Amino acid sequence: MINQLSQSICYLLSQLENAIDTLSDEQFREPISLLGQASIGQHVRHILEFYIELGNGYQTGIIDYDKRKRDHNLETFREMAITKLQQINSLINLENKELNIIAEYSFEGETKQQLPTNYYRELMYNLEHTVHHMALIRVGFSLTSKIILPEDFGIASSTLKYRKACAQ
Repeated sequence: MINQLSQSICYLLSQLENAIDTLSDEQFREPISLLGQASIGQHVRHILEFYIELGNGYQTGIIDYDKRKRDHNLETFREMAITKLQQINSLINLENKELNIIAEYSFEGETKQQLPTNYYRELMYNLEHTVHHMALIRVGFSLTSKIILPEDFGIASSTLKYRKACAQ
């Protein structure tokens, strides 16, 4: 299972790297009104920071995605984001282990919960999270450039399979 999961994540991260490599730094950091003034770079940073936090959590045993460091260089400079994407690939093939995740869903006060999870489960979550933000990045590309992204960029594998089945 991990081999298929890690291959899927590596494929997505490679697609993301290739896509942002085609942009200028200006296009990468340009606020996009349809995306609530977020830039492609901000979505890329967000994806990267979830993997970084997962890597940190792998070391400490506790993941807290809300406490991730927001490194604005990753949303401003494409080359820094590309370097980080390449570094994240080394995280993907770690062995599974039990972890805990800190979650807070209240809008008022501190009501954090600590829940059990494991590394593979969180990799799966990060994969789905990556696809979601790549779909938003796809919108950003269409609004800021004439670059054509691969047909499957930002589309979940289940959607691709469904579309293929419908086409037959």
